Amino acid sequence: MWEGKGNADLKLNGQTIVPGAQQLVKIEIAKLPTGTVIDLPVHVFNASKKGPVVLLQAGLHGDEINGVEVLRKLLVDKKIKLKRGALIVVPILNLFGFIHFSRDVPDGKDVNRSFPGSNKGSLASRIAYTYAQEVLPLADIAIDLHTGGGQRYNYPQIRYTAEDLGGKTLAEVFNAPFNFPSSLIRGSFRNEAFKLGKTVLVYEAGESMRFSAEAMRIAKMGILNVLNYLQMIKTNDEPLKTKSIALTKRRWIRAPRAGMFLSEIANGSKIEKGQPLGYITDTNDQKIKRIKAPFDGYVFCINNQAVVNQGDALYHIGH
Repeated sequence: MWEGKGNADLKLNGQTIVPGAQQLVKIEIAKLPTGTVIDLPVHVFNASKKGPVVLLQAGLHGDEINGVEVLRKLLVDKKIKLKRGALIVVPILNLFGFIHFSRDVPDGKDVNRSFPGSNKGSLASRIAYTYAQEVLPLADIAIDLHTGGGQRYNYPQIRYTAEDLGGKTLAEVFNAPFNFPSSLIRGSFRNEAFKLGKTVLVYEAGESMRFSAEAMRIAKMGILNVLNYLQMIKTNDEPLKTKSIALTKRRWIRAPRAGMFLSEIANGSKIEKGQPLGYITDTNDQKIKRIKAPFDGYVFCINNQAVVNQGDALYHIGH
């Protein structure tokens, strides 16, 4: 499985990375209004022995910074000593979003809803097109690092495409606290990769614009677990001792009314049907609405927003 093309020449942006070589390739994405060129840095490691090509990427949403730091550390700590195959590392995919502390590019469009893109489209579409043409075709497997959105803290979890049995296997190997299949979203990187027959794992942990040491630790260990399983590296790092819990049923619990939201449950906790999870109160403490678990399961995302509106997502729970 996943023998790949890792002992062949890898051609990227007009450059050739031969077996046994490593190279930093810079792909011009666009320019700032000042004329400053924005290059996408792509680190390529090509082993001499045949094996799969694994793409590690972060910053597809520019404000999701945990993954950026994880990949930076992997590069700086020199953890990458390939026995076979090839590794492509893209620490920040959405450079414009990263510069502007934003999920999206300056025109408000989401790069992760713009694949396969167009070289004549919006900025997000052009970024997606360049990436889909230059980088994605090289990969057999991709690990895409994300966090929760603003104020929503995702407990470490790994997602895969239900129709991809290889993805399910690698999700279990990654060994995040939770794993589950996730529907493909039109225009997403994972959807485009699936159409091309490539396996993608999406790691979600923490929240945007905040570092989480635990989220980053699990991400690093999960990546090393997968590379070790594929016999691309040998790691002496201590593996995660807990076994990943597979979730089959998921549901968002939403605010039944507006008010101040106070959670009383720790993220990642096991819950029982009817168990109090938190409550919403008005500013005068005249009305209190208790939030209770609708079924037995686990909490794997909590909204940290203190003031919520009716219908806001409060908890993501799974069985």
